[in-house]
Formats: sequence, C-alpha cells, structure tokens
Amino acid sequence: MRLGEQVAEPITNYGLGTGAEVRERVAQLFDRVELPRSFMTRFPHELSGGQRQRIAIARALAVNPKLIIADEAVSALDVSVQAQVLNLMMELQADLGLSFLFISHDMAVVERVSHRVGVMYLGRLVEIGDRAQVFENPQHEYTRALLRAVPIADPSARTISEDLNFQPIPSPVFPLGYQPNPSEYEVVSQGHLVLKNCLNFET
Repeated sequence: MRLGEQVAEPITNYGLGTGAEVRERVAQLFDRVELPRSFMTRFPHELSGGQRQRIAIARALAVNPKLIIADEAVSALDVSVQAQVLNLMMELQADLGLSFLFISHDMAVVERVSHRVGVMYLGRLVEIGDRAQVFENPQHEYTRALLRAVPIADPSARTISEDLNFQPIPSPVFPLGYQPNPSEYEVVSQGHLVLKNCLNFET
C-alpha cells in the first residue's frame, strides 16, 4: 500500500470520513508529522527509519486518540533521529493534549520523555513515581541496576559496576493455576511507591 492509503485506512475503517474528507485529513496528518504531502504516493521501502516512524505516528493520530501506546518506538533509530521523533511526540502531546504510554528499555529516553515512571520486573511494577523521584532516588535494586547500565559517553567518567544480574532471577514460568500474591507497595514519598519485599519473588 502507498503511504497515503496506509494513513487513510484507520479513518475509513472507523467511518470518520469519505472521499475528499479523507484525502484532506491524510494531507493534514502528513503536515502534522512534518512529512511532505508528495510522500503520500510513496511506498514504505522508499523511506528512512525515522520517516517510517513518522508515518506510524500519523496512522495513530488518524482516529483522534486520547492515548497512544508506544512500545520501543525509537529503539531502532540512531541517536539524532531518535531525538527528532521524541521531540515530535512531545510537541504532539503539548499541542493535542495526548497521553503516551511509552515503553522502553532505554533509561536515557525514559528520562527525556516521561512525567511518571513505572519500572517492571518479571511482569510486576516494582517502583512507581514521578521522573525525578525514580531517577534521583531509586529504591528497588532492579531500578538501580537499570540506571547503572546506562552508557556513559566519556570514557574517563566510566566506572566498573555490576551488571543487571544483581541476584539470581526467578523463573518467569509458573505452574498451571499459579496465582501470585497481590502487589503491595510502600510509600517512599508523595506519589513514589516501591514494591514491598522487593527482592522476594515467589517461584
């Protein structure tokens, strides 16, 4: 499918317009994600990785959502293109009042885009808080390990530290019918929560 058809598909599927209305909406979406309208007749293989991400964002915006779930949205992009796509997403959030659930393993990216952060370990949220609370005062050992793993560009500033294997990780495969205990959290400060018995994961 050509790019214009791909962006138009959600609009058509949800009955949000027909004919000229759809074409004009698609053209506006290309403007919104800063791609030339001439790209509407191109195919995906003709675009760079960053341009393809912009098309994905345009498709997501097509149905006027309140929430967009972005799973590793910039992980395959180089750093300069990452910055452009992240800046676009933040502009859209401010301009359109969108919420993003941004899923990433890259803590530097998470710190750049997040207002609140949840850290997951073996399928459980083990720490929740505002960006500053989690990054400046991490309480769970897994959160600390993730922050230690962030690359440091300056070789003279690097130190040897432990890797993410801070303890043997329990098997995530549970027997049939297994029911985990409900998660209980301790309050570190207002809005900053950490899982109780945070290193005691049952197998």
